[in-house]
Amino acid sequence: MLTLLALLIIAVVVVFAVQSIRMQLISQPAFKFFKRVLPPLSSTEKEAIEAGDVWWEGELFQGKPDWQKLHGIPACQLTADEQSFIDKQVPTLLGLLDDYDMMQKGHQISDQAWDYIKKEGFFAFIIGKEFGGHDFSAYAISTIVSMVASRSISAAVTIMVPNSLGPGELLSHYGTDAQKERWLSALAKGDEVPCFALTGPEAGSDAGSIPDFGVVCHDKYQGKKVLGIRLTWEKRYITLAPVASVVGLAFKLHDPDNLLGHDQVELGITCALVPASHPGVEIGRRHNPLNMSFMNGTTSGTDVFIPIDWIIGGVDYAGKGWRMLMECLSSGRGISLPALASASGHLATRTTTAYVGVRKQFGMTIGNFEGIKEALARLVSNTYQLEASRRLTASGVDLELRPAIVSAISKYQMTELARKIINDSMDIHGGKAIQLGPKNYIAQAYMGIPVAITVEGANILTRSLMIFGQGAFRCHPYVLSEIAATSNRDEKQGLQEFDSLLTAHIVYAIKNAGRGFLAALTSSAFNPSMRTVGLSRYYQHCGRFSAVLAWLTDLSMLMLGGELKRREMFSARLGDILSQLYMASSVFKMFDNDGCQKEDLPMVNYTLQWRLYEMGQAVEGVLDNFPNRLLGRLCRLIIFPFGNHFKRPSDKLVHEVVKSVSSPTNLRERICYLCPNLKDDGSGIAEVERAFMAMHAMKDIDKSLTMARRSGVINKRLKLDEQLEQAVAENVLSEAEANTVRETARLCRIATDVDDFKTL
Repeated sequence: MLTLLALLIIAVVVVFAVQSIRMQLISQPAFKFFKRVLPPLSSTEKEAIEAGDVWWEGELFQGKPDWQKLHGIPACQLTADEQSFIDKQVPTLLGLLDDYDMMQKGHQISDQAWDYIKKEGFFAFIIGKEFGGHDFSAYAISTIVSMVASRSISAAVTIMVPNSLGPGELLSHYGTDAQKERWLSALAKGDEVPCFALTGPEAGSDAGSIPDFGVVCHDKYQGKKVLGIRLTWEKRYITLAPVASVVGLAFKLHDPDNLLGHDQVELGITCALVPASHPGVEIGRRHNPLNMSFMNGTTSGTDVFIPIDWIIGGVDYAGKGWRMLMECLSSGRGISLPALASASGHLATRTTTAYVGVRKQFGMTIGNFEGIKEALARLVSNTYQLEASRRLTASGVDLELRPAIVSAISKYQMTELARKIINDSMDIHGGKAIQLGPKNYIAQAYMGIPVAITVEGANILTRSLMIFGQGAFRCHPYVLSEIAATSNRDEKQGLQEFDSLLTAHIVYAIKNAGRGFLAALTSSAFNPSMRTVGLSRYYQHCGRFSAVLAWLTDLSMLMLGGELKRREMFSARLGDILSQLYMASSVFKMFDNDGCQKEDLPMVNYTLQWRLYEMGQAVEGVLDNFPNRLLGRLCRLIIFPFGNHFKRPSDKLVHEVVKSVSSPTNLRERICYLCPNLKDDGSGIAEVERAFMAMHAMKDIDKSLTMARRSGVINKRLKLDEQLEQAVAENVLSEAEANTVRETARLCRIATDVDDFKTL
């Protein structure tokens, strides 16, 4: 038997070590097989995949994440200018915002707030200081948008769009010197209001199929015959379009007469900047996005002639718009929309943790009910996760990277978590959350969630097409190169390249399978970790899932080939594993950056247990739907030989998490500070916070009252005022303490009241 095994090992070594044998027996058949099964890439798919940069997600995708590298990423920090703006201009704007009033009166931001936004450069965060902009970091922009969104989703959307995918960003990165001089200063001052028109009736998430077109031709402009483009377009869902003075426009450019000298008719997607006052430009009509107050509408034009130098970047960028858009979309996906999600979490955490401490049912505050605790723990944990993901993603963008895959993960996962947070908050608040009025601080966030989920790539398609679809190609160390080798017109050269890649790929796959199996047998005990108090096992388990993801990716590509693109439910689950790994990484990073504070451990444990549980469920979904059922069973034996033991957090941990935020703790403030306490704030947010603080301040008094009621010294059937009179008479409380109870009761009643109206 040993002799047979030795001969087998020698045979394998010879096959792989001797190139001529390897080429004949392995590489040539595999080359033909891969040419047949590897998914062909269209030009737009290729540009989308190649756009942006691979960052930390590359470590997670390849089976052996370097946790030291994660913790070596610089922590987010605000500059003095950014902090000053957040301390001064942001609170001033928040004081000008009354979301309920704006919705009731014309569905638009008040003139006073609008003027302040333009005057103080809220549209100029990404514009360089040399043009009068702020040149803020991604972290600062995320923080500002989140703080504004805590008071008004409409105002936040109004601010975020010009600082995301729009003329300002495109000009800053690609504009000619003349274009920058003409537009950036005016945009920074608010003299010009931008919008960017991409989506149309026939092209939503599939922006590459836009039917809007321009034809290169000669015509007259300002009395002179010039080279230009005759444009026809129809766009919708365009934020700021009804009030824009300049329209960024994406269209397909045709050059039938070869006037640009490219020797091709179809040049591809191109971006141009067109003044709204230019003849033929149609703007002004509004949509009504869930009754919110931000300007959103349509723009169109038919046979509109523009000079050729209105192409963003000039003639050299004709046909390069798709790549430009893919690279710039990372800011919107990774910063602006997750900022809205973070705001929802911070708002819900501040108000819901307060509300459960002031609202009473059955003689006690509702925060004592286990059903409430279960939802509250989930809510605050998801908020902790949002804040961690917000910071890590902003770090990547601030490293001057364009992490396209991370941005897609952040956009999808964070907006979905925000949906869960707001739903839990609505359930806990009950009737108070559904009665619209100035006191209702949850309803606007509830109505705003679908906006973040829908725009800049609908979440369904982001999950099912983008995260794994782009990640599998960009993060995998060999696949893109193998596709290039099989596409090489010189087949002999392509085969040589493929041979060296295939050998390395096989070794890579075997290593990942081995890591995953060893981790399964040893409960990840030998996986690399970090010496972080209480978290080392989470690092090890995440390393295990990283190896499993890498191995399952190779198997899936081998089994399905080009069909994998169309198996969206299957590939989405592989993407879910990557997403959960990224979110767990962000928790590791934030806990470390915050100083590994002991009071955070229940929250961190709860959050990471959810991440591991979700990873386990995603792997189960892949295995249950594996194309070859026999191979699926074999994979299960390797990945979960003793079963899937990753469970949801325990009830005990739920109680610990709720306890950590049931008083004005440092942890609570760190996960709700983006919903700030404002001076002279008259909103429902301030009311419930004041009541919460008052309840906490009188907790010792409340204990004395409770003991007196239980002992029969005070008749608990009496009204509160009568009980307090009895408490003073029996020397249970002083008169001052009784007055404190009366005042706290008054504040609690204000906090739990809802608005009513004589007429609607």
